[in-house]
Amino acid sequence: MSEFEPKNPDYAQAVRDGFGRQPFMAHLGARLTAIEPGRVEIRLPYRDEVGQNHGFFHGGAIGAIADVSGGFAGFSLMGKGGSVLTVEYKINIVAPGLGEELIGRGEVIRVGGTLIITEARLYVLREGCESLCAIALQTLRGKQTGREVAF
Repeated sequence: MSEFEPKNPDYAQAVRDGFGRQPFMAHLGARLTAIEPGRVEIRLPYRDEVGQNHGFFHGGAIGAIADVSGGFAGFSLMGKGGSVLTVEYKINIVAPGLGEELIGRGEVIRVGGTLIITEARLYVLREGCESLCAIALQTLRGKQTGREVAF
């Protein structure tokens, strides 16, 4: 059970719809696999186009999945018509991303007046076992319809 209460009762559909409007995620081949209030999971199968010269997931692909999983975790708590925009994120790649699938699990850490702090943990799935490959900390700026918060 999540400690966060979404402001939109249709938050899961809003997340699915928003993710569906992400052409970069479609281009990469990423898919949304779990949604809870303040938590989102995204998976990306390995293929050469998202890899680097040693056969690992490319750091850019890892960063993209970190950004989007954290972003949609924050977005899941917004009211109808709300939106979020990444202000900053920092990522530490702690192990090579060697596996068949990259898994990004974004989670809200804190919600403030206009800023939302998230953490994303990135795992690679290899031969049925998950291994941590990266951790990201992210700051989002939230905008609610009808509020004077400008991006």
